[in-house]
Amino acid sequence: MKQPTQKTNWISKLHKIIYESDTAAGRSFDIALIIAILFSIVLVMLESVESFDAKYHNFLNVSEWVITILFTLEYIARLVVINKPTKYIFSFYGIIDLLATIPKYVSLIFVGTQALIVLRALRLLRIFRILKLTMFIGASANLISALKASKNKIAIFVFSIIVLTIILGTIMYLIEGPENGFTSIPISMYWAIVTLTTVGYGDLSPSTPFGQFIASIVMILGYGIIAVPTGIITSAMTRQDLKIHTNMQSCPHCMADNHLDNAEFCHKCGGKLNDE
Repeated sequence: MKQPTQKTNWISKLHKIIYESDTAAGRSFDIALIIAILFSIVLVMLESVESFDAKYHNFLNVSEWVITILFTLEYIARLVVINKPTKYIFSFYGIIDLLATIPKYVSLIFVGTQALIVLRALRLLRIFRILKLTMFIGASANLISALKASKNKIAIFVFSIIVLTIILGTIMYLIEGPENGFTSIPISMYWAIVTLTTVGYGDLSPSTPFGQFIASIVMILGYGIIAVPTGIITSAMTRQDLKIHTNMQSCPHCMADNHLDNAEFCHKCGGKLNDE
């Protein structure tokens, strides 16, 4: 049996830190990464304030370069510790990480593009890796399952609301007319949607007594309609009995995660999870 070399052990440990968040080191790494991203975004915001930039331009520029270099090293490390780097490069997070790293370099060639550094805000999506602990995996799986189970009921509900909106819009168009702002059925449907959802922008309102009476009914009806989809999903969730026993162990071959506890092989590619 082939014994793991010192290099293999080092790469395996670094892989766990970078790609897995259900270990102390992995969580610390992700939290430090998110703090750096937030700090970078704050720097870009401050740089857009002319008076602040004029006073602290050098500090902002140096800080941005330090963060850019750190993100570059992190990107390279992610490529080194995975067996198939292309899996990471063309993955969702891989593309985001690249877009978040290159703007500062691009600004050296194209002046005025440093504002693209705000793309780093996309990297905040990695916060879900920290939240994807066992308890959250179970809750998210429960919600997704409930949504799938309720999709037909929700579809019928949405269709009913569309029909109701058309009817209410047509009625208000006939009652109020163009002289009161209801210039067309689509405009009247817009009013019906705004009123039915209890948003109430106030840019369009009925003026006739009968129109105001209809509006009052629609407002009251709106409170009941809002509760319907919530009730459908809640009912479906109470019927779920999911017991998820998975973790954030990441496959070094295909980057798949959410493996069963004590799993030795990847559920996606079949590769061995630990080289140790």
